[in-house]
Amino acid sequence: MDTVGKYNKYVITSCVKGLEPVVVARGEGATLTDVAGRTFIDCFAGISVVNAGHCNPEINAAAKAQIDQLIHSNIYTYYLSPAADLAEKLAEVLPDPLQKTFFCNSGAEANEGALRIIKKFTGRREVIALMASFHGRTYGTLSVTGQAGRKHGGGPYAPGVAFAPIPYCYRCMYKLSYPQCGLACAEAMEDVIRFQTSDDVAAFIAEPVMGEGGIVSPPDEYFKVAVGIVRQHGALWLADEVQSGFGRTGKMFAFEHYGVVPDAVAMAKGIANGYPLGAFTTRADIGDSFEPGDHLSTFGGNPVSCAASLANIAFFQKVGLPGQSARKGAFAMERLHQLKQKYPKIGDIRGRGLMIGVELISDAKKTPAAAETGKVKAYCREHGVLLGSGGIYGNVIRFQPPLVIGEEQIAQAVDTIGAALAAVG
Repeated sequence: MDTVGKYNKYVITSCVKGLEPVVVARGEGATLTDVAGRTFIDCFAGISVVNAGHCNPEINAAAKAQIDQLIHSNIYTYYLSPAADLAEKLAEVLPDPLQKTFFCNSGAEANEGALRIIKKFTGRREVIALMASFHGRTYGTLSVTGQAGRKHGGGPYAPGVAFAPIPYCYRCMYKLSYPQCGLACAEAMEDVIRFQTSDDVAAFIAEPVMGEGGIVSPPDEYFKVAVGIVRQHGALWLADEVQSGFGRTGKMFAFEHYGVVPDAVAMAKGIANGYPLGAFTTRADIGDSFEPGDHLSTFGGNPVSCAASLANIAFFQKVGLPGQSARKGAFAMERLHQLKQKYPKIGDIRGRGLMIGVELISDAKKTPAAAETGKVKAYCREHGVLLGSGGIYGNVIRFQPPLVIGEEQIAQAVDTIGAALAAVG
């Protein structure tokens, strides 16, 4: 039985609409090769994970060396150097006063653990999230996820969660235009607190750039206004950097674009270039608020993953990968905007660095072109380019390649998207 047959018989795949018909055998840099020997330019990076490239030799070497030393011993039972060294490094790359880290296994765990410690620290119980947000697939993180499509069939979810308007300028809920709008979506935070909560808000959780919502990049001033309001009410900002962190947006962390330092940062995906690891980092006073028995993780801070993460960050710093992401993202944006002039189906192009969304529409009314998005993605796959897709209407092409991708590969990928749009019509 081949791999596809084994998947069909033994792997639960009913949770997705369908897998790409590609059996991946190996990866290198920004390319994937299937079992038939076909090579693809990977513009999705394992859902924005392998930012330093597939099978980065420096990261893999660090992981292999650690495997021969120690694979597992719980970091909350004994002192382990890889976890201590990584926590120190995260405090170095994050701005003050972010200092203390809790290690777990995934982004959902990082978000849920961070919300838990913020509630413990503040003594408050409510949470504000954004409409169209996505924070994970556990019960707790789905409770603060603002998309019915991700939550369908799993409710009712946890109480005490309010949802603020999405800062989605292309489809403004108020039918306004930026900057004349006066940041109505951010100013609405006051009314969200007044009318949807009991003014007992512990945290505002938000992605600095919204991934699953369709690569929605808020206006530059958004977080200064929105976070300012929630802090006036005694709440803290938890920045969900699971997808946008580690160079993806052209800076080490996406919140750096907005001039506001979060009270806690949740991380995963790009933190260890594919080795399973999640974490949240917060202020020392917040970090010290857990009491014995409040929280734990068996595999969190695994020595092999921590060693990989340390090598990952070292590689970022050595080659200036966030800066590369900014430059390559600008190049990709320029090429994509050239396509927009030619193909009316491109309604909007947005994002930061190499976290780019291309929203496809059917007409001047901005009718979402979900079916055409699927066809573009399929055409590109058949012509050697792998893309993501998503957004709340399923009509956004997600361009999120490994940050080590070359400009020639970017140009080839964008040209293939153009050919796909021409073919789809």
